[in-house]
Amino acid sequence: MTSQNKWYEIKAMAQQGDGAPVVAEIYVYGNIGDRWNEDGVIASEMVRDIAALEADEITLRINSYGGSVTDGLAIYNALKRHPAPVHVQVDGVAISCASYLAMAGDTVTMARNAQMMIHAPWSFAGGNSADLREMADILDRYAKSMASAYADKSGKTYEQALAILTDGKDHWFSADEAVAEGFADAIGAEVDAAAALAVNSFDLSRFRPSASAAPAAVPAATPVSQPPAAVGNIQEHSMPDPVNAAAQPAAPAAPFARTKEMNLQVLASFKPFEAKPGVQALKDEVLADPSLTLEQIQSRLLVEIGKDNAPANPQGAHPNVQTVADEADKQRAAISAALLARAGVEQDAKARAALSANPFRGHKLLDVARASLARAGRSTDGMDQMQIVAAAFTQGTSDFPILLETTMHKALQAAYATAALTWQRFCATGTVSDFRAHNRYRLGSFGNLDAVNELGEYINKSIPDGEKASIQAATKGNIINISRQAIINDDLGAFVGLSAMLGRAAARTVESDVYALLALNNGLGPTMADGYALFSANHGNISTAAALSMAAIDADRVTMALQKDVSGNDYLDLRPAVLLVPLGLGGTARTINGALYDPDTANKLQRPNMVNGLFRDIVDTPRLSGTRRYVFADAMEAPVLEVAFLDGAQTPYLELQNGFDVDGGRYKVRLDYGVAAVDYRGAVTNAGA
Repeated sequence: MTSQNKWYEIKAMAQQGDGAPVVAEIYVYGNIGDRWNEDGVIASEMVRDIAALEADEITLRINSYGGSVTDGLAIYNALKRHPAPVHVQVDGVAISCASYLAMAGDTVTMARNAQMMIHAPWSFAGGNSADLREMADILDRYAKSMASAYADKSGKTYEQALAILTDGKDHWFSADEAVAEGFADAIGAEVDAAAALAVNSFDLSRFRPSASAAPAAVPAATPVSQPPAAVGNIQEHSMPDPVNAAAQPAAPAAPFARTKEMNLQVLASFKPFEAKPGVQALKDEVLADPSLTLEQIQSRLLVEIGKDNAPANPQGAHPNVQTVADEADKQRAAISAALLARAGVEQDAKARAALSANPFRGHKLLDVARASLARAGRSTDGMDQMQIVAAAFTQGTSDFPILLETTMHKALQAAYATAALTWQRFCATGTVSDFRAHNRYRLGSFGNLDAVNELGEYINKSIPDGEKASIQAATKGNIINISRQAIINDDLGAFVGLSAMLGRAAARTVESDVYALLALNNGLGPTMADGYALFSANHGNISTAAALSMAAIDADRVTMALQKDVSGNDYLDLRPAVLLVPLGLGGTARTINGALYDPDTANKLQRPNMVNGLFRDIVDTPRLSGTRRYVFADAMEAPVLEVAFLDGAQTPYLELQNGFDVDGGRYKVRLDYGVAAVDYRGAVTNAGA
């Protein structure tokens, strides 16, 4: 099986003999999820190709600058799901998201002259301060999703891997350094630079070169039409030093005459760098010499653009490229915004302002399907409505299903984000890397130091025992079906409305699970590992029952402050931060917390309120009934209840599948998370009166 896409190719290798394993080779030699090529594809096609591989082993060969993070996540997961072992070979560079793909390997081998670069996910954002903060939060979520893969491969802790993905630096690793850091397992033979370029010349015409860009950036060239060379055709020669290449004697060139097509490739290579001094003169020189090959010209261009810059290494400057959206991406975004506006889904200020100039405003779903087929190069002349929708939705390769998926995903996310949730206000938010039980440890303490006697003898101190709790993620979700008739009928509610409902349902599910956990044992919470309920006399976190008042709140405060550490050596002196009460007690709670004087004083002597401002947040909810209240310390300081999401993905995920048993498409919504009580010391309950 061989894909014809430009940025990856899959070859199912023939079995080498009876009993020998069938090895499939996957080449990622280009920008991952290369939507910038007019015939580029996104990850869904590659994921399907990987799933269809019938191979005993998979060899993944990488020479890529990276690309789309979302596509990289999908491809990584597809490789991990495949039953065959995956052996990664880094032939040239594994930069940015390409390094994440390398982490999917059971083994990772780097050519001795190869490079790997790991850095934080990045993007562009525009708008007001809220828009920029939202984009920063999104990038942080992606970093958290990716960190576990780097940690699992390297043996680093999750926190160490996350630091690499959030410190804003480009972390470059030679083959030796990658092995030392655990990101690679072995070092292979060097790969010839010209051979790597011949396999796939990177098209950098979509990048804006930065003044700080280092010479390691490979110059652009029109992608070659020949498929990637087989492993045996990559010669084991040393890659030329891009800084000192001019000083090295050039190999004798065979008689060669460039065609017009090759000259166009030369022009494409120079175009992104024409503003740099010296590049125009070099272009005129090489065009005048027909004996130079494309690879020789690119090597000279590499040297020219690298002048006065430090070489690419962990101590020097590194490639810094910025992507810009192409016209197809802009069209898809405009279509999605227009559909959301028609469906009445609230959008940000920037999207609302752009609607007046949106060329797709007012387009029906059938119009969008017809336009998608036109972008895919397919004529709709002579087709009736059902044929158009079938060709765009269930039987073709247009971007129409992706447009629907994107629109539904945005509606789902908007509904999820605007749901009235309270659990984040008193629960800790965590992450887990898989569906196994994950431990949360609490260490003991040594207590006070012992006195040294007059002989100078020190007493051995026993290492204190600790405590642990565990949390485990599970999956919750649903499937909805969208028919072709719904598209023809322009029924936006059939998919945008339903996806918004599912988004709200996902938010309610997490909220309900938190309060269901708290309601166990008649409101005393779940049973902990020690056999006692979360709130129990043995845990010392139940205060004497009393109605909500200044004095009763102060007694709750004292109960919390008396908690000791795991070893019982010292007071934790925790302070209340959040008060959780039934809906009917919310007004009283806010009055007590905000009053300057004791609101319960009968003779109005203006006694100061000793708990004024004690709580930073008052949470009142209809999910609680009766008079029982809960006092929580700050969840960052002393977490009690935790909601942990798989790979840190805190929002629902929408996935498309063309329907077989339905005449349309199937959209699956899922959310992977778990809820658990991880400690009892940071909370107090009072039954009230």
